[in-house]
Amino acid sequence: MVVEELERWVDRRVASPNCDDRPPGTVIRLVVLHAISLPPEVFGGDAVERLFTNTLDPATHPSFASLEGLRVSAHYFIRRDGETIEFVPPQRRAWHAGLSWWEGRERCNDFSVGIELEGSDRQPFTPAQYERTGALVAALIRRYPGIDAIAGHCHISPGRKTDPGPFFDWYRFASSLPAPLAARSRIAGLFSGRFLPRPLS
Repeated sequence: MVVEELERWVDRRVASPNCDDRPPGTVIRLVVLHAISLPPEVFGGDAVERLFTNTLDPATHPSFASLEGLRVSAHYFIRRDGETIEFVPPQRRAWHAGLSWWEGRERCNDFSVGIELEGSDRQPFTPAQYERTGALVAALIRRYPGIDAIAGHCHISPGRKTDPGPFFDWYRFASSLPAPLAARSRIAGLFSGRFLPRPLS
């Protein structure tokens, strides 16, 4: 039943080669929320899908030059209208976090699920995205009960990443979760004091 619930929130699947197996015995404990737009501040195209499938032509936009040869992915990508694409099944390791740590543990890709939201640091997210993100995260928590925290990329890579950024409303996201799940989950954006974490001492 919990597997079927997770499947319910996926509209289509596009297989990314940028993934591998998690270390043996790994328990998934964290959901990481990201934001991405390619080109920057442009929504609705296929550039993110191409990036995650290694088919993005760096010559098609000046901002793509720095992405040449980059091998990244996320488990899920949620578009502005709420459409959700699965690039990597959650039992596998997607390459979304990069250099990262959470509660003293490095290599967050090993034990997290990455969700990319179509967005940026400069624009609000849509109601459809909050609704779908909440539903998807709730389904993930039910499928993987070891998940006890939700963080932004900014929280696991402080100083290096800022997403999902200042326009992501963590309180609105928390309210989109069923109350029992919200109560048992540590949502980093609610206790970090800002959309960015406090500086590490």
